Amino acid sequence: MKRLGLFIIGLLMITEVGAQGIYDVSKISPDLLKDASMVVRNESVTYEVKDPGNAVYDYKTAVTLLNKNAESSSEMHEFYDKFSSIHNLKATLYDGKGNKVKEYKSSDFKDRSAVSSGTLYDDSRVKFLDFLYTSFPYTIEYSYSVDYSGIRFYPSWRPVSSWGMSVEKSEYTFKIPETMTFKYLKNPGLKTDSLKVKDKMQYKWSCENVKALEYEPMSAGISNISPWVTLAPNQLEYDNSKANIENWTNLGAWIYGLSSGGQVLPDAVKLKVQSLIKGVGTQKDKIKILYNYLQSNTRYVGVQLGIGGYKPISAEKVAAVNYGDCKALSNYMKALLQEAGIKSNLVVIGNDMPSLNKKFASLNQANHMILCVPQEKDTTWLECTSQFVPPGYIGNDNSDRTVLLITESGGKLAQTPYYSPANNYQKRITKVNLDEEGSAVISIETQYGYAQYEDNLGMTLLEPVEQRKKLMNSLSIPNMQISTFNFNQPNKEAAVLNEKIDLKASQILTKGGDKLFVMLNLINRQENVITPIENRKTYFNVKYGYSDEDEIVYNIPKGYKVEFMPKDIVIESEFGRYTAKVVQKDNSLVYSRTKMINNKKYPPEKYNDYVAFSKKIYQADKQKGIFAKIE
Repeated sequence: MKRLGLFIIGLLMITEVGAQGIYDVSKISPDLLKDASMVVRNESVTYEVKDPGNAVYDYKTAVTLLNKNAESSSEMHEFYDKFSSIHNLKATLYDGKGNKVKEYKSSDFKDRSAVSSGTLYDDSRVKFLDFLYTSFPYTIEYSYSVDYSGIRFYPSWRPVSSWGMSVEKSEYTFKIPETMTFKYLKNPGLKTDSLKVKDKMQYKWSCENVKALEYEPMSAGISNISPWVTLAPNQLEYDNSKANIENWTNLGAWIYGLSSGGQVLPDAVKLKVQSLIKGVGTQKDKIKILYNYLQSNTRYVGVQLGIGGYKPISAEKVAAVNYGDCKALSNYMKALLQEAGIKSNLVVIGNDMPSLNKKFASLNQANHMILCVPQEKDTTWLECTSQFVPPGYIGNDNSDRTVLLITESGGKLAQTPYYSPANNYQKRITKVNLDEEGSAVISIETQYGYAQYEDNLGMTLLEPVEQRKKLMNSLSIPNMQISTFNFNQPNKEAAVLNEKIDLKASQILTKGGDKLFVMLNLINRQENVITPIENRKTYFNVKYGYSDEDEIVYNIPKGYKVEFMPKDIVIESEFGRYTAKVVQKDNSLVYSRTKMINNKKYPPEKYNDYVAFSKKIYQADKQKGIFAKIE
């Protein structure tokens, strides 16, 4: 009986060990758990091109979610439209030991429209499944296939797509007929395996045991330290349209063909254009007038139906409905200018995306369209989706980009305007009327330019109650009460916004015996210290370069004199320049501060130098002056 008991116990132990599946968290290497919130256990991607217009995509993955930081990844979703169909949907949920918790059926997957806000027409849909499991860690496994009957681009491979994500194994297999050509880019050092299988060429990329990346602030992306491949077709067939897009010239020629003939205006609009520009002398003035007409009579609405994602709606249609997407509105503006005898070019651009790669033509590098009006001595760029920005200002997310001009002779690469730190300015004058108790009446007048104008433009569109709330949250003045405030754009043709605030505040001064201490930089202080990072891995940058100029005038409280003023400060580096000084003028202290930050992309080894530069500014912004009682 004793031997039988031991045998049963042993059998139970063997059974328990055997029940623990391949997704048991204990089987994950400690190196892959470090800094990780999720681990890709196994990912397999296969994309097989049948011909220029047809392909099959097979995807399978298993991901272990370690903690709540990975909760946003606890779902499967795949988009499709009338040119693609999803099938073979499968999914399984496993607990931390790799035991199967639930197997999902096709009916468990939901299907809904993928139309985003601001989009009126879109044929995109999404199949998705929320696993809804909260006992971390756990593993989700799912797979599906997609058949494509129209091809614009090939899927990329980025096995590490976020911070805190490690990978046990991932592979991408790409198959294409040997009679077809394509192009690809990859990160340096990634091996490409290729071989011929029957009448197709097969390419394969893979990675194993990729460690998680801990979050790094101000990062310009993780592509310099993670595996990736980007592919693009040289021939495409999509929605009854065929094209060779081996280079940007050809790609631009295809888009030009799609837009050709779509600039015909109704007679009523032609007459309106002629009446608007009658007697107007310069071409620049005509552009401004017609751009204002566009803004006043149209609004942006997304329209993404098949080839409509690339072919603008006709100008005649926009005139009838008074709305359109970026392509339609840019094309409509082109038609208005054409009626005025002014030539312009549609522009393909990646809004808030990197510049187009000059040697790699593909459609997935762009998501937006604007308009370019070339002139003899100047070029005007127009963002046609905004009803508020002035002519010539295309926004920070469109600036300093390599873009594609759509011309009669095909696509031509060009560069959008660069907005320097001096363009992206904030100029502020603050007057602080102090009393001997430390309370103050304060007036603040600020002017914002270009990117800083853009950042604050939204304030003008809010209701007064919401404006007040935002001001209360943005100003760091203690115990304040806002009396009045207003925003105005003095010149609708310039990217400049004025802001004026009047307020009262108590405890501006800190008392210490017979002395009063004043924080000289009352409003625009750098409030945080950036933490150094040892062995940083990614490049870094700021959103945009900018220049701040602040002048704060304090009256000296009655019965007091200036006892101490800090010395002038100058901080200079490749990252920017900072100055601060305070002088006494009659019965006032005038504090002046400038801060200019460059927006270059810096290598990781310079990050701690940037931290040191930033820390000096943080310390300088906390300078205090001292008033002493007159005896």
